[in-house]
Amino acid sequence: MSFTNFDSRHFSVIEKTAVNTALASLELAISIKVANLSATERQQYGSVNEQNKLIINKVKSFHDTQPTLSSPDVDWVEFNNDFDTREFLQTAMLRLQSMIDGMGNAKILHDYDNYQASLTDYDFAKYKASTSAAGFQTKVAEMAQFFSGRPAGSTDKTTPA
Repeated sequence: MSFTNFDSRHFSVIEKTAVNTALASLELAISIKVANLSATERQQYGSVNEQNKLIINKVKSFHDTQPTLSSPDVDWVEFNNDFDTREFLQTAMLRLQSMIDGMGNAKILHDYDNYQASLTDYDFAKYKASTSAAGFQTKVAEMAQFFSGRPAGSTDKTTPA
């Protein structure tokens, strides 16, 4: 994919503020609902795998359609509240993950754009250094450390290091 200048997708100050305000609002909204688990707790409580989720769904289905078959020892109000909350959280997590993936991909493109522009600037600095223009030898010398292990004078403009 030939790509440079992802400039049409920069965030304005207003857009950055809107995103940060929305994130702050989301953080505040979930702050009393989230939990911090230790690695041991994650292992202990994280055993509800996909197979066990099917069990939960089947028990809920039986309770909803044939409540007389449900155990009186289960707090069904709490069970339903937990079920609704886990569904809500799963949906919210999927939406957030989709945003994270999109933002990550956009960041990759901006990183790539910066890298290509940096290589162009380095090539320019090498050219100017070859004409003995003031200051460019120092710039090239300092930047050359990032290109060690490559053939002399090579700046690969297709693959970031």
